[in-house]
Amino acid sequence: MQNKRMKIARVERDFSQKQLADTVGVTRQTIGMIEAGRFNPSIKLCNAICRALGKTLNDLFWEDE
Repeated sequence: MQNKRMKIARVERDFSQKQLADTVGVTRQTIGMIEAGRFNPSIKLCNAICRALGKTLNDLFWEDE
């Protein structure tokens, strides 16, 4: 499942994948894989992404059923 909410939040903040990756201490490829749904980040990384994007865990990572 793609993480479109994370991508939308990133674009709204005018961050490239590289800028977000640098901010949270991972590679651009990691951000791309999270957005593509091919990588499940740790809770620590999820929190860092949320802080960088000004969102909550629920905003970006909670799956609606």
